[in-house]
Amino acid sequence: MNKLSSKDWLYSKRTVRFGETDGAGVMHFVQLLKWCHETWEESLEKFGISLGDIFPSINNKLTHPETSLPIVHCEAKYFEPFYIGDNINIELFPEEVNSFSFILRFKFKKNSQDIAMASIKHISINTTSRKRCPFSKEISLWLQESTSNFQEDKRI
Repeated sequence: MNKLSSKDWLYSKRTVRFGETDGAGVMHFVQLLKWCHETWEESLEKFGISLGDIFPSINNKLTHPETSLPIVHCEAKYFEPFYIGDNINIELFPEEVNSFSFILRFKFKKNSQDIAMASIKHISINTTSRKRCPFSKEISLWLQESTSNFQEDKRI
């Protein structure tokens, strides 16, 4: 895994596209949670973790992760609408809750102003027994390095 500065793996940029909006030209609410998950996936990749080591895939029959990370809670708060063409900066603030759960908090900014916040809570389970279990080595290291670089913003 690569040792990077926190900006390299906990920040992302997106542009609101036409296909992500409703008839009024405003981003559909479900897109925000999609962006959250994609930002987390990009963060793992930038950190040096192969997505195949974390997420099960029908294309990867040789290896199958021993743990799964289902989402058990999510929420979002909007301060302004997202319009087609808006350039959005996304900040990711991971927080380890205990040895088997973590929360991903996201801030969405346009022109340095907060326009939305979201959070997604994951738990770690054994893929066979479906019981809670400790994180994989990769996720543990990512959480440790990510949380040591930021003071978490727990407003959401």
